[in-house]
Amino acid sequence: MTYNGDLKQQLLHKINTKTKPLGALGMLEEVALQAGLVQDTLSPSINNPHIVVFAGDHGIASTGLVNPYPQAVTAQMVLNFARGGAAINVFCSQHQIQLKVVDAGVNVDFDPSEKIRHLKVAKGTHNYLEAAAMNRQQCKEAIAKGAIIVEEIFNKGCNCIGFGEMGIGNTSAASLIMSAITGIAVADCAGRGTGSNDEQLKIKIATLEQVFDKHQLSRLGNQPLELLTAIGGFEIAMMTGAYCKAAELNMIIVVDGFIATAALMLALQMDTGLLCNCVFAHTSGEQGHEKMLQFLGVKPLLQLNMRLGEGTGAALAIPLLQSAVNFLNEMASFESAGVSSDK
Repeated sequence: MTYNGDLKQQLLHKINTKTKPLGALGMLEEVALQAGLVQDTLSPSINNPHIVVFAGDHGIASTGLVNPYPQAVTAQMVLNFARGGAAINVFCSQHQIQLKVVDAGVNVDFDPSEKIRHLKVAKGTHNYLEAAAMNRQQCKEAIAKGAIIVEEIFNKGCNCIGFGEMGIGNTSAASLIMSAITGIAVADCAGRGTGSNDEQLKIKIATLEQVFDKHQLSRLGNQPLELLTAIGGFEIAMMTGAYCKAAELNMIIVVDGFIATAALMLALQMDTGLLCNCVFAHTSGEQGHEKMLQFLGVKPLLQLNMRLGEGTGAALAIPLLQSAVNFLNEMASFESAGVSSDK
């Protein structure tokens, strides 16, 4: 995306002449400027915000080598989302954010009556210790379905969207994606995920190093489809397609934590310009996330040591976006308020 230079100056003037010292609203001023530039207006808005949680199972999880929780927890948590019992439900309800739950590839057949969008590509990926996680057609299908979901939401008047995920073992896929793209060693990318202890973390890292070598991931860092096919998850692939479509539709994109940022890194290889649309919600407590953000050269809004996933960080950040556009649109200027701006 190429920003309008004149509009940028007009937005900065509008921000800087509000009844406050220069820069006194900190990062909210940066967000207000970004929102105006993305929406190409002096009066940006946050309309009908949504969070989409993509869920999928990973074949590696059935081995128990990279995760302390059984694979069945993925399906159990998806039902918890659908029935309103998870943290993401609480935060979305509190802040009037619409929540969509998508079965991208969970290893169970959900009852069609559940509040789940049924877009399953397959019942989980293959165990990437033994073979590629998915084939190329499945990868493309997942990406396309992620785009479809976003377009449907956009057509309901949404201009601000965040993405969450659920999938036991998906921090492992995210760690491998991160290592392949950034060149950072697997051991410095992989964290505890869903609560691994020290010994479990050692086994997880050794396993992922074996996978990295088996699939020669160092050669796939700039080949997002090949990387996804080798070690990705259906929820990560869907999220990748969702990012690309959201940017194409000029939506403000709120980026959640570690897995969501791994998917973004893949999407950026397909559309480098989409970074302009992204607001980064928080720094996850997962050890690789801060390094990801540094690699991308971006600043998150929040630092809460959260590492839950589900889009929870994005849900907490969206109200800050609302505050940013509200001060821009509603706060008085020195001139309108009759307040002297002289020093």
